[in-house]
Amino acid sequence: MKVIGVIGAGVMGTGVAHQFALAGYDVILVDLSEQILSKAKEQIASNIRFQGLYSKDHIVEKPETILNRITFTVNYEILKEADYVIENVPEKWDIKRDVYLTLDRICPEHCIFAVNTSCISITKVASLTNRPDKVIGSHYMNPVFMKPVVEVIKGYHTSEETIAATISLLATLKKEAIVVNDLPGFVSNRISHLMMNEAAFVVQDQVAEPKDVDDIFKKCFGHKMGPLETADLIGLDTVVHSLDILYESYQDTKFRCCPLLRKMVEAGTHGRKTGQGFYCYPTYERSVVQV
Repeated sequence: MKVIGVIGAGVMGTGVAHQFALAGYDVILVDLSEQILSKAKEQIASNIRFQGLYSKDHIVEKPETILNRITFTVNYEILKEADYVIENVPEKWDIKRDVYLTLDRICPEHCIFAVNTSCISITKVASLTNRPDKVIGSHYMNPVFMKPVVEVIKGYHTSEETIAATISLLATLKKEAIVVNDLPGFVSNRISHLMMNEAAFVVQDQVAEPKDVDDIFKKCFGHKMGPLETADLIGLDTVVHSLDILYESYQDTKFRCCPLLRKMVEAGTHGRKTGQGFYCYPTYERSVVQV
């Protein structure tokens, strides 16, 4: 595989594009506006510098060298050259449906579609295409360059060849693929969102302050981040939307979104990306990591 398409230049899309360009691939990054793409370009350059500080054994290339491997475009037609496409659009079915109908029309027959989703069924996405055997889930974690594992989801029709190709591709990024089966939320979000949601209930019920909740998880259980810090990192709006998808999918009250979470989202306090969530974040931190 030589050409990697990345759909969506938000937090995850920029992280994915950065990683593939860093590994030497030609990347086509697609989004709806030049303004979004311009911000993505600035963010990738910032993340490249930040990664050099984070990893002592990382060989830092000049940002312009890596950026020159990425084509920033609003034109889907360029994806006719893509060998593998990773989609990172919002977790809204209407948006994903339109994207995959477009991709299926434009991309070559051999091209694999990787759905970077946290909750939506891979089998449901694959049903939109004429290549369900070449549709697979690839749930990258945030920040992409700091996470060594990708949750890979096998849809009902996903072929063994597609799985093998995805595992090999991720290996070139020095990332391990853990393959799981397809049910909404898969493994990571089906469990982690319950934890984040219940942590929000603990704060809502005034059992403890956010810092105390997170310190218990970090100091007692050895977690690097507490559940509320994690929610802020992901984005509280994304957490709420994922909980709604899980509740709708399973019709199980354990996925009922905490009212405090929904209230915070309605107030515009979405976590690190807005500077305020369960914690306050300085402008510098948001500009470097864009989360």
